[in-house]
Amino acid sequence: MLNPVTLEGDYVRLEPLTSDHLNAFCEVGLDPCLWTWITHPVRNREDFAAYIDSALKGQEQGDMLPFATIERSSGTVVGCTRYGSISVSHKRLEIGWTWIAPPWQRTALNTEAKILMLRHAFDTLGCNRVEWKTDALNERSRGAILRLGAKAEGIHRSHMQAEDGRLRDTAYFSMIRSEWPEAEKRLLARLSR
Repeated sequence: MLNPVTLEGDYVRLEPLTSDHLNAFCEVGLDPCLWTWITHPVRNREDFAAYIDSALKGQEQGDMLPFATIERSSGTVVGCTRYGSISVSHKRLEIGWTWIAPPWQRTALNTEAKILMLRHAFDTLGCNRVEWKTDALNERSRGAILRLGAKAEGIHRSHMQAEDGRLRDTAYFSMIRSEWPEAEKRLLARLSR
């Protein structure tokens, strides 16, 4: 089981998710565009409360470690991300469940958040592998994952069923420990631009 931790950079702070983040999430996270590719979208305060509750239950069970994403300069909650599918014995985890409110998309926040999470996963936790998955139709997310330095591994067909009944194919990606140093250099160079 992983203990909650705060990860902080120049632009972003990832702090342990709590139910106290609900109001801030409702202020920035109810834009329907954020939930287009999610099998069970968040539409209102009750959905967000259930979303947080599910993440915290996953944390209690040792399967997840959720974070609120905070813009350091303003202290504003701008999104959420988490480690999931945690396997301590196999030294692997997934990064996902990530959303960032539209005004903060395509800023340094998400790049730095991923650097912090990857650094913590590989350098502190000693992971051998970090995984990502996304809807196979979500080209923007797939491109973003590849820009991190992850490798595409394939498509799991009819992998999930969306709330509306659509069968979702899921694209899988990973980065292994030996790939991290080069990926970190590229990501830090991108962040400095």
